[in-house]
Amino acid sequence: MQDCKDHDILTVTTTVGAMEDAQRLARAIVEQRLAACVQVEAVGASFYRWKGQLCDDPEVRLSIKTLPRLRGELERFFAQAHPYDLPQFLCATQQASAAYADWVRGEVNA
Repeated sequence: MQDCKDHDILTVTTTVGAMEDAQRLARAIVEQRLAACVQVEAVGASFYRWKGQLCDDPEVRLSIKTLPRLRGELERFFAQAHPYDLPQFLCATQQASAAYADWVRGEVNA
């Protein structure tokens, strides 16, 4: 019987301020095999406080599908390539179907 952990997928979300930045990051992440898939979607406005100022900016969300063991590599990639000084890096481990988990494993760095 297969262990449930074999079906674990890590979903990482981040945001950027422009579609061009989102597409650049998504392409690089998949090309470097840090993730099997990156979904890009416009989210409208984000309201937040930054350095004491209330901000209201358009943002684009990236939803990155990878494996839990690649979290550190993806964080290092963000430190180098993400346009924000403090990028959002939110992770959630999810149970995928066996077929989807196999596909993700086959598409990321071995």
